[in-house]
Amino acid sequence: MPTPPPGPERRSRDGAATEHPEITYIGCARCGTLIAGLDGRYACSGCGWVNEWTEGHRPLPAARRRRA
Repeated sequence: MPTPPPGPERRSRDGAATEHPEITYIGCARCGTLIAGLDGRYACSGCGWVNEWTEGHRPLPAARRRRA
């Protein structure tokens, strides 16, 4: 029986919230490959698994209007 992939690992300098995306790591839910993502959003290049965008660690930034 395969072991479940490890939970997300968050790496930040001092744990303070930043305005820039944070690189996080997790074992792929399908194949177990260690993958990196931004703020808890992942896509595995090995098997194609992608987690739901709502599972991220914080809301996505709002779109900015472009000047014409």
